[in-house]
Amino acid sequence: MNKIIYLDNAATTKTRPEVVEAMLPYFTEYYGNPSSVYEFSNQSKQAISHTREVIAKALSVKPNEIYFTAGGTEADNWAIKAAAEAYESKGKHIITSKIEHHAVLHTCQYLERKGFQVTYLDVDENGLISLEELEKAIRPDTTLISIMFANNEIGTVEPIEEIGKIAKKHGVLFHTDAVQAFGHIPIHADQCNIDMLSASGHKLNGPKGIGFLYIRTGLKLGSFIHGGAQERKRRAGTENVPGIAGLGKAVEIAVNTMEERSRKEKELRDYLIEKVMASVPYTRINGHREQRLSNNVNFAFQFIEGESLLIMLDMAGICGSSGSACTSGSLDPSHVLLAIGLPHEIAHGSLRLSLNEENTKEEMDYVAEKIKEIVERLRNMSPLYEDFVKKNLK
Repeated sequence: MNKIIYLDNAATTKTRPEVVEAMLPYFTEYYGNPSSVYEFSNQSKQAISHTREVIAKALSVKPNEIYFTAGGTEADNWAIKAAAEAYESKGKHIITSKIEHHAVLHTCQYLERKGFQVTYLDVDENGLISLEELEKAIRPDTTLISIMFANNEIGTVEPIEEIGKIAKKHGVLFHTDAVQAFGHIPIHADQCNIDMLSASGHKLNGPKGIGFLYIRTGLKLGSFIHGGAQERKRRAGTENVPGIAGLGKAVEIAVNTMEERSRKEKELRDYLIEKVMASVPYTRINGHREQRLSNNVNFAFQFIEGESLLIMLDMAGICGSSGSACTSGSLDPSHVLLAIGLPHEIAHGSLRLSLNEENTKEEMDYVAEKIKEIVERLRNMSPLYEDFVKKNLK
């Protein structure tokens, strides 16, 4: 196959042509600063208002509850740090999980150095938190629960509505990192009792450098970036109007195509899983088999190194990853795979493939065949595999 097969959509997605087209006028034609009073700036203001309305409709919330950021990482940082600071008088205890994105984990670790206490919930072998353990972890001084909507590595979708009910029952704020879920799974923020939600444009065929934070009305969160009155005095800095316009178009398309896109991705996902599992022994699927993102596949191959697999797949024109794009340069095994109970030697042999609706069954056949060839080749060079085979032949 003489083309690139891109299967790393959890890391980033291709910006749709319609999104680029929606952005272009705000670079050269309607370039006025939205904070200016003259009429020329009105087009920029309207673009921002329109996108706010589009996102609000997608979440079933109010437009004035949407605040634009530079991406999901900033939104996570803002939600957690600002909530911790705003409700510090009530308590300094936060609950999260061991499989969160590092934007959440590192922020919680930062707060621990500032005197806050954080409970990191365990997950089961499928990556699901225990609702019973969550409720047990809540203390009188607990102010925030932050649990991701869907995991970026293994694709497991958490029981968000049930988590929201528990948080509301105990009067605790609930934030969810929905970077992987927004635009891919229907989300009703009020129904799920979500107080804050983070999302990013480039995970749903929008531009990089733009995201948003939903903040429910009534929360007394302070500013994260200081220096101006933008975003109703909560996020200073001249707005990224082209990015916001592109985000609006990407969200519109994502919402309108969600059902059909998810159906096609799930069909291809399951087809690929079945082919690989049938042809490559000593392989497991990481994450919940059903309760997972429609486009996520995460394999663990025994007796190989994931880095070698990725390099050889790249040589075959296949783009994948071994986990989060934010930690792809690390030699340590994924914290997510360790949290679901995989030993180091198996966690090192992981492969994450995240599809999109443009992928084909022909591509999945090619990918499955290449995985089989490469894993066999790597195992034949592995002394561990050789010892294993010898022991099992006795």
